[in-house]
Amino acid sequence: MSEAAAKPLRIALAGLGTVGAGVLRLLETNRAVVEARAGRPLEIVAVSARDRQRDRGVDLSPYAWCDDMTTLAERDDVDVVVELVGGSDGPALALARRTLDAGKSLVTANKAMVAHHGMALAEAAAIGGAALKFEAAVAGGIPVVKGLREGAAANAIERVSGILNGTCNFILTHMEKSGADFGAVLSEAQAKGYAEADPAFDIEGVDAAHKLAILAAIGFGARIDFDAVSVTGITQVRAADIARADTLGFVIRLVGIADCDMAEDGSPRLLQRVRPCLVPKHHPLAHVDGPTNAVVAEGNFSGRLLFQGAGAGDGPTASAVVSDLIDIARGDIGAPFSVPVSDLVAMAPADPGHRVGRDYIRFTVTDRPGVLAEITAAMRDADVSIESLIQQGRDQDGGEVLVAMVTHEGPERCVAKALDLLDGSDSLTAAPLVLPILRD
Repeated sequence: MSEAAAKPLRIALAGLGTVGAGVLRLLETNRAVVEARAGRPLEIVAVSARDRQRDRGVDLSPYAWCDDMTTLAERDDVDVVVELVGGSDGPALALARRTLDAGKSLVTANKAMVAHHGMALAEAAAIGGAALKFEAAVAGGIPVVKGLREGAAANAIERVSGILNGTCNFILTHMEKSGADFGAVLSEAQAKGYAEADPAFDIEGVDAAHKLAILAAIGFGARIDFDAVSVTGITQVRAADIARADTLGFVIRLVGIADCDMAEDGSPRLLQRVRPCLVPKHHPLAHVDGPTNAVVAEGNFSGRLLFQGAGAGDGPTASAVVSDLIDIARGDIGAPFSVPVSDLVAMAPADPGHRVGRDYIRFTVTDRPGVLAEITAAMRDADVSIESLIQQGRDQDGGEVLVAMVTHEGPERCVAKALDLLDGSDSLTAAPLVLPILRD
């Protein structure tokens, strides 16, 4: 090994929560393996966190402590900064900007920051000749960023879809197994540590949307446009919906989907959506249980590629962080989003109205004559063809009746028109739930 090759990669670490402590433990436990694969030592030289006195189960005495984490970027003995603080703005973004402006490489697990500011950070990295790596920001320990950016690099990606939030997947699969409703299972997920005390970002689909926006940029060479992601969470899914899906041969999963089509003028349009979907039981995503994540990428030559594994946790996420550090130690700067940031295309959002598919639609209605006729008339007037119809009796409180249907294939605009016709109806006691049926 030459003297230059043996020079350590000097690392500053901001954030000493479960993942940050996991990074320190991994580098200590797997030091020989990591250094052999990196071709040089990886050395933590400085750390920063909010509470210096907290016991994290790791020895921090070998490292310099910085109360102000943004000063990590200014240290002469630091080559790369690892940001594990979180948050789309604030101190994390300030540290990221200062690091890249100083010409130093940045590794982050911060999907919110990358989804909102990834383009500006990639531009700063390009100017400074530094690396911007974020494998840990999407699907924890699953190497899906590298898989799309490098492993599938010879392909035109036609579609990216996936189960991108472990909290939602735990809730839905536990509802499936237990028959319990959403509220009870959410409380159990919080008790077991699978859901935060405030779970809104997870259950409303925002966390999955951050990850989908990043994957879409990598897969399609598009500039990130998080605001263009259409997001629907899982809070309205009932145990009755899961039971009906099962009888029809489906499971319900929160799925992020991105694909691209062409407008009449030949310009690309990008569709990005996170929604609960009915997934056929033979589909790869149907078998993803608990807090596991999975991503399916469809390449024009590779065909369907499945990436599956632990989507969170200190070990898997630390593994992804150190994998990025190994790449940087080897001199791999690369383009963060597959192509140089200057070549990324600003794609307008696609109009979903002409998309053809099938839907599961559940109505919550009053128990009185004529309600079913009103619903079917709206479907008829909107040119929605009904494949099957299920009516359930009154709930235990004696008030609501659930009516569910599965549509034949048809344009999305027709279902939207039918729901517009029913909007404001006294027969409906809640907004209809529309769950697309994922294609095979």
